[in-house]
Amino acid sequence: MAVDPEFLDVHVIDLTHDGQGVADLGERRVFIPGVLPGEHIRVSPRRRRRQYHEADLIELIEASPSRVEPPCEYFGLCGGCAVQHLSYEAQVAFKENVLKEAFSRIASVEPDLWLPPILGPEWNYRRRARLGVRYVKGKGRVLVGFKERATRYVTDMGSCRVLVEPLDVFPGVLSEVISESSLHSRLPQAELVAGEDALAIVLRVLEEPTKKDIALFSDISSKWQTDIYLQRGGPGSILALNPETTRQLSYSLDDFELILHFNPIDFIQVNAEVNVGLVRQVLNLLQVQPTDRVLDLYCGLGNFSLPLARHASKVLGIEGDAGLVSRAANNARLNRLDNTSFMVCDLNQSEWQFMNESWDIVLLDPPRSGAQSIIQQMSSVTPRRIAYVSCHPATLARDTKELIAQGYHMTAAGIADMFPHTHHVEAIAIFER
Repeated sequence: MAVDPEFLDVHVIDLTHDGQGVADLGERRVFIPGVLPGEHIRVSPRRRRRQYHEADLIELIEASPSRVEPPCEYFGLCGGCAVQHLSYEAQVAFKENVLKEAFSRIASVEPDLWLPPILGPEWNYRRRARLGVRYVKGKGRVLVGFKERATRYVTDMGSCRVLVEPLDVFPGVLSEVISESSLHSRLPQAELVAGEDALAIVLRVLEEPTKKDIALFSDISSKWQTDIYLQRGGPGSILALNPETTRQLSYSLDDFELILHFNPIDFIQVNAEVNVGLVRQVLNLLQVQPTDRVLDLYCGLGNFSLPLARHASKVLGIEGDAGLVSRAANNARLNRLDNTSFMVCDLNQSEWQFMNESWDIVLLDPPRSGAQSIIQQMSSVTPRRIAYVSCHPATLARDTKELIAQGYHMTAAGIADMFPHTHHVEAIAIFER
């Protein structure tokens, strides 16, 4: 009920897919960040719309049993995490429910088997991050961090608990160094990445650094054993600050005796331990036979292609990024796999020659937009088994509906918690004819 025109007392009934609390006012719903189902709260409407309100928490009158104290001092301001106030067990259940609800609402289906969630470390798990950099005149210094929640401003943060060590302290380290440089207002972005034996920072620079700037960045490189790269334009403009000492970034998949090399801004799964579990589970579920021909769509660096090649007769990886295709082929050679090949192809086109061939197994790992175009052509390939790895449950459910219409059956599905404390849901689904 309304307390006065400025405040509302409400009960939270649900969470949205992005982790906001939902309260029901009859004709309208109220969306409130930082609250949980079952809680009685007082809120202040921030934005009133015809069909819903957005509001901020003013007072927690009755807390949920699943509420915990967020350990990060920046939670609530920083937009990097959405559900630190929810116990980790409840976070996993929330993400599983997001997937189940998407399958039910969009495809009216559920799998024969719900897979146990693939879990890793709750903290210090993130090995890759893109951070904003902004000089704030009022503070007299540069801020480096994730964007603030619901704004375009950069969070004033000295560290980040979800980043792997030592990347976790780099927001503060970079803030100090960039503040001293001539580029403090001409350096909008920093990308951090950790390989197993090397670290890298890619600084997006809008003008040439001075000799003093080079010395400052070189000091970071030496102190933190980190390779610094400068990006003056597009991806092809990235150059190492000290190329003679730059180390190769890599990660391993020990189950399959594989090592994969990658470049600083290449896409890799951010959570190393969960990625290992995901690859292991996909291979177990696909039950690849020595005579199988396997098609890996959106193959990237070969994260799935190369493990599949350990078991299959032939693997063809398809990827739209020519650089990733080149590095996937190099990774195959590095691991002495001669039954793999890779092809550059825009999978948003309507026709592909490889879809006219016979494939026993198909794996898809598309971006958030899903794989609608390719799924519509799957009936011409008719593999006996399909694995679909998704970072967006809604598009996975949409594509599931099409596969079912083609005669496929969803035998198993589940989540992989790639991003603890965020609302992001990574999922896997297996289909058979």
